[in-house]
Amino acid sequence: MLAVMRRARTDTYEHTITGLLTKRADLCHEAERLRDRLGQINNDIVAIDHVLATFGHEGDIDAQMPRRREARFGRNELARLIADQMRQSEGPVSSRAIAAQIIAQRGEDAGDRKYLADMTRRVSKALRHLRVRGRVQSRADARGNLLWERRISE
Repeated sequence: MLAVMRRARTDTYEHTITGLLTKRADLCHEAERLRDRLGQINNDIVAIDHVLATFGHEGDIDAQMPRRREARFGRNELARLIADQMRQSEGPVSSRAIAAQIIAQRGEDAGDRKYLADMTRRVSKALRHLRVRGRVQSRADARGNLLWERRISE
């Protein structure tokens, strides 16, 4: 038996567009709730670690946890994000500032200092690789911190 598909009553896609926009909004709200919950969980873990240390626990807490590697970026994604941030900057910028902008752009928890430090390390390493490839250059500021900028092609 063949199923007969009836033609829509309108020639536009208004209903489809409205449905897709509604679904997109729902998914954005769900992603925001999940990010908030993940931030809460990370803060709880830090608090538990602090209490364990207060009670005198001296073992390596992370050694007792299951190992898992979490891929935060796809192939060359971090380098592209860094390049985007450097294009938008007015002048030389620190790896920490780039990391903070990437975190904000991705909608992640900007208040998580441990995550910001981890992201800064990742950005710094990626910038060093980009410097070797001749894409960026660095110079030290008055405090000795490296400031990065795109290399102007000659």
